[in-house]
Amino acid sequence: MNKDLRQAVIAGNWKMNKTRPEAKALIEELKPLAANAGCGVVICVPFTNLETALALTEGTNIGVGAQNCHFAKSGAYTGEISADMLAEMGVEYVVLGHSERRQYFGETDETVNLRTKAALEAGLKPIVCVGELLWEREANITEEVLAKQVKLDFAGISADDLKKTIIAYEPVWAIGTGKTATADQAEEACLFIRNVLASLYGTDTAEAVTIQYGGSMNAANAQELLSKTNVDGGLIGGASLKAPDFATIINAATNG
Repeated sequence: MNKDLRQAVIAGNWKMNKTRPEAKALIEELKPLAANAGCGVVICVPFTNLETALALTEGTNIGVGAQNCHFAKSGAYTGEISADMLAEMGVEYVVLGHSERRQYFGETDETVNLRTKAALEAGLKPIVCVGELLWEREANITEEVLAKQVKLDFAGISADDLKKTIIAYEPVWAIGTGKTATADQAEEACLFIRNVLASLYGTDTAEAVTIQYGGSMNAANAQELLSKTNVDGGLIGGASLKAPDFATIINAATNG
């Protein structure tokens, strides 16, 4: 992390977990543990938990995010939620382009780009996910995949708007598998993403963007991963569902 240039952010992605009572219990347990965080703290909860999370985190240092939004403002999109709907509620962040959305729900770089633009227009802060599949890494095309995703996902987005976004590097082979990129692999990929941004927007803009690591970061490996210059926090899955583990990661970012 380089906190002199950009904010470190630890964001929990709850995925499809927690009823409202369970969400309330987890948030209440987390609040005192995160109260003195020296980094940004965000919880990205299911749509059904957004009102609960917003009410319980009011006046705290914990931001609330959704896990997706549609690119249209309104219309015949049964089951979808617009960025304006989220913003009106008071939601601050939204995860876009997560590998599970791409894999299971057919999202593409084109639709991620449209969603990112819609989120920015609504005043949300997108957390845009990019990352390679296992066979792509084994074929030694990780950099080509990341460059394509970054260029397409941020096509037509200004430098000022880019600075309002967070990028999460999530090697797909490390999502929910227990496998984790080494700290050096994470640094290498995050640095490459920053270099792609520099080629598109200039070095100053690229250096201002928070780039998280999002592949099975947990309480045991967070300190080593966050020690790397270009790893500016984490998009945390399973470990965010346990307040003590999530707090350990927050503390690693605070003290790093």
